[in-house]
Amino acid sequence: MKQFTDKVVVVTGAGSGIGRALACEFARRGARVALSDVDTANAEETAKLAGGDARAYTLDVSDRSAVLAHAEDVADEFGGVNVIVNNAGVALGATVEEMTFEDYDWLMGVNLGGVVNGTKAFLPHLIASGEGHVVNISSVFGFVGVPTQSAYNAAKFAVRGFTEALREEMLLARRPVAVSCVHPGGIKTNIVRNSRGGADDQEKAAQGFERIARTTPEKAAQTILRGIERKSARILIGPDAYVIDAIPRVLGSAYQRPLAALARLGLK
Repeated sequence: MKQFTDKVVVVTGAGSGIGRALACEFARRGARVALSDVDTANAEETAKLAGGDARAYTLDVSDRSAVLAHAEDVADEFGGVNVIVNNAGVALGATVEEMTFEDYDWLMGVNLGGVVNGTKAFLPHLIASGEGHVVNISSVFGFVGVPTQSAYNAAKFAVRGFTEALREEMLLARRPVAVSCVHPGGIKTNIVRNSRGGADDQEKAAQGFERIARTTPEKAAQTILRGIERKSARILIGPDAYVIDAIPRVLGSAYQRPLAALARLGLK
């Protein structure tokens, strides 16, 4: 997809962060944008910022029937769909021992279920468009396991596997749909500050994350659009993403001991 003028782009989790930056960047390049968020006010604010033909929807991506209905509504209102960006995501900081089943199910419902729901709901419309693109947001936590992030890791590793398999299926079936998996490093968003977990641990994690997050959502959006233009299978965002991607390639499973040691230092 070399240009976005008049293309219909769907972005979930567009109320803030990367999702908001994506909606604005697509609109700036002439796309017609259907943006959604579980927070209605935030979605509407993004639509105002994006301008052009940007429309806001309230959507819980973990609600499969709602996502299926959303896909039909968008296709009817816009006349088709060219791009789906499954961006909505949440965070949870807890060890496996401490984590409740309810919190685990909540995170998996959004971070993995939302990707599966969005992909399945919009794929027929992307195929029908003759020039479709699926963009699923994983993370650098889809490359390495991190203490207190088992649920997030599980979802992001799963998104990576799901997306890579989908890409192979589209190639095998000769479908007119490109597929990209996005792995952001530290992006200056509020996902950690808004995560579930103990208040003290959450604040400490947020402060630590804000010190190392170097990439803006706007830069992330530009990188993703460039990846779409190039039909890139994997889109890494930020220099830290390239470093983290390389660690398990070089060290294999041996990376786990030094990472655990670093985490232990962080707790002191």
